Amino acid sequence: MYFTVMKRNLAQQLQFVKARHLIFIFLGMAVLMVASALVELHQSKKELLDLMRQQAHTLSETMLMASRNTLRTNLVVENLIDERLLTNANDIRRIYESGKMTNRFLRNYISENDLYRINIFNSKGQKIYSSQPEIHTGLEEQKNPAEILQPIFSGKADTLFLGLSVARFQSGFRYAVAIAARNRSAIVVNLNADQLLKFRREIGFGSLLQRMAANPGILYSALQDTSGIIAASGNVRELERINDSRFLYSALTDSLFSTRITAFDSIQVFEAAEPFYYEGRSIGLFRLGLSLQPLDAINSRIYRRIIIISIILFVVGFMLFTFLMVRQNLDIMNRQYQVVETYSRNIIQNVSDGIIVHNEEQGIQVFNQAAEQLFGLKTEEALGSTLGSLFEDEACAKLLDSSFAMQEMECTIKGEKKFLLVSKNPYRNVNEEISAIFVIRDLTEQKRLEGQIQRRERLAALGQLASGVAHEIRNPLNAIGTIVQQLDRDFEPVSESEEYHQLSGIVYQEVKRINKTIENFLRFARPEPLKTAQFDIREFFSGLKKQYGALTNQNGIGFNIDLLWEGEVTWDRQKMQQVLVNLMQNSMDVLKAGGEVRIMVRKIQEHLLEIRFQDNGPGIPPEILKKIFNLYFTTKAQGTGIGLSIVQRIVDQHGGIISVDSSPGKGTSFNITIPEKVL
Repeated sequence: MYFTVMKRNLAQQLQFVKARHLIFIFLGMAVLMVASALVELHQSKKELLDLMRQQAHTLSETMLMASRNTLRTNLVVENLIDERLLTNANDIRRIYESGKMTNRFLRNYISENDLYRINIFNSKGQKIYSSQPEIHTGLEEQKNPAEILQPIFSGKADTLFLGLSVARFQSGFRYAVAIAARNRSAIVVNLNADQLLKFRREIGFGSLLQRMAANPGILYSALQDTSGIIAASGNVRELERINDSRFLYSALTDSLFSTRITAFDSIQVFEAAEPFYYEGRSIGLFRLGLSLQPLDAINSRIYRRIIIISIILFVVGFMLFTFLMVRQNLDIMNRQYQVVETYSRNIIQNVSDGIIVHNEEQGIQVFNQAAEQLFGLKTEEALGSTLGSLFEDEACAKLLDSSFAMQEMECTIKGEKKFLLVSKNPYRNVNEEISAIFVIRDLTEQKRLEGQIQRRERLAALGQLASGVAHEIRNPLNAIGTIVQQLDRDFEPVSESEEYHQLSGIVYQEVKRINKTIENFLRFARPEPLKTAQFDIREFFSGLKKQYGALTNQNGIGFNIDLLWEGEVTWDRQKMQQVLVNLMQNSMDVLKAGGEVRIMVRKIQEHLLEIRFQDNGPGIPPEILKKIFNLYFTTKAQGTGIGLSIVQRIVDQHGGIISVDSSPGKGTSFNITIPEKVL
């Protein structure tokens, strides 16, 4: 109806159009097209610079976060090494103080415990026992043990964490710990530091910068303080000093993320600068240079477009002028318009985005097929109604009064929250009535998929780190457990022997407990493959109802399962049961008498099911909601923080997507989209 009225009005007006009017229209269109190209050039530059700023900020934050994690990892590794060497030193001290110490024992001990060297010095700094014979006679010492161990000899300290230092005679580095024994003698345990240094080089800040600079869009990356460059990618030899640049100095002193366009090696770059802090201390200024090639490409493309438009306009103008001089046929124009109208209608009806045309006086005039699917309404039901009647949220219902051109927003449609990208373009029709075209794209599935991918990447990265660290911890734990058992069997103190055996048993049990924790950690890092089997979904949920029916009745909690689809599924039954048990237990922990848990299963696409798990509990605050899938994050006093991480992992293994929707006071809903059959 809307298109028919518009066609009739336009046909009436075209009867009075003269040739000169069309020329004026053509000239106006020419000016408009050229102007739009220039506006697009300006807008494209602005949007690209904003995008580059966001990208630079994200890269900078990622780099700084990785650097802080690197520093923390180095500290954790060194603490673990200190604890291991201190345990070894205490073992040696017990043997030494019992009078059973020999060089041969030390040689066997370092071989069994993967150590480099053990030396025992008397209080005068003279070596009395060593795991290796003296082979450095006549060589110049790079450090003097008597000076280094003086705090032990003088009684000022019982333990020295010597850490990483150069070797005494040879090239290379050692990692050492020293403890005091009787008569203020010193026991020094050394570890070859080559692996530690290699580990530092591989995960160090310089290595991170090199890997970042390997991206073709990143020209350079560097960490710099007021004295000069601390670390930089390989192509950086010299950078502008901080004290010589107001921009750099302001970014460092004001602790702000800042960007600018500057020169680097005679080319223009987009540079971002952000201060780097670690444990409250300023390390320096992180600088990141991005290529401006995309911006140059946009400029070239727009200029080419302007030239092409000019040529096209000249040709079209000449042809139009010739055509007007030869023939002015209104019937042809009407037929052309009918073709355009049909083509436009087909486009509007078949595009994937919802298109709505709203008139101030007559309400909704156009409502395409994509809009029907989005709002669950037929075109006949929507025509003539107001735009606000389509939404349940007050903010979304006022779209018509908003002045935005394009906006991403969260709206409730038919009781379901959806993420929408809304574009608004107001205009006046031929009757001078104000109308607006709304183009609405549903981003709900895209948002859910983005959240799933981000959580999957976090879990994968954490799993890799967990696996590496756990393997490094298990070896010394096994050694500790073996040594404690041997000491408990082979040694009997003169006094307090019962307490000695109790403490030995406690140490051994704690070692076993830690080892068990590590095994659980490794199982999470390397999940077992799915063991899929075909089973009836009604029987599956019936088992869940039986499992929790008595408990929910006892606590006065309603428990309902709505199976809107019944059939056979092919899943890992045990793991999917673990998913539902975890979600059920979380609801039971927060619901009080009068609460309700509802599970709904429906088919949303061919071979694709949706499991919606809802409760009317207190809900989850927004600041906690985005963290609930993080490993070891919990708000429960006795919680482990791995339940929802396991749920996320299992759903991901089944090729599904899990998302959560919750508001304080309105309950929580977990939505699982999962294939009907997982092979």
